[in-house]
Amino acid sequence: MSNTPDLSNIPRTHDFQIRVRYKETDQGGILYHGNYFTYFEVGRTELLRSGGYSYREVEETGLFGVVAKAECSYHRPAKYDDLLTIRTTIKRVARVKIEYEHLVLRGDEHLATGHITLAFVDRTGMIQRVPDWMKPEE
Repeated sequence: MSNTPDLSNIPRTHDFQIRVRYKETDQGGILYHGNYFTYFEVGRTELLRSGGYSYREVEETGLFGVVAKAECSYHRPAKYDDLLTIRTTIKRVARVKIEYEHLVLRGDEHLATGHITLAFVDRTGMIQRVPDWMKPEE
């Protein structure tokens, strides 16, 4: 792989499905609130993978995405054994960050909305520009 992968075909939105496992729930069988952020991370990784690359390959270029902001609004509970769709959308690409929106759906029912902002740094932790090759297709 070259030092600058071609991610020009990365989609703006990607869906993946996951079933809520017992170990991810509280005593009431409700998905523990912190696990939504794990699902969001998988959503971002799978969006990148759908463009033909893994996050490991991006790190090999010396670029690292670090969470600068994370928030989630919970609308309805997800429960043990629910089949969820996590819809990840790139909302904005700025000079040094990418803003994502994550929707958690059970069928047509909207359960939660997350917003995650990743800033980009090099191996020393210095802020870096988002490279053109990481910008999604329009």
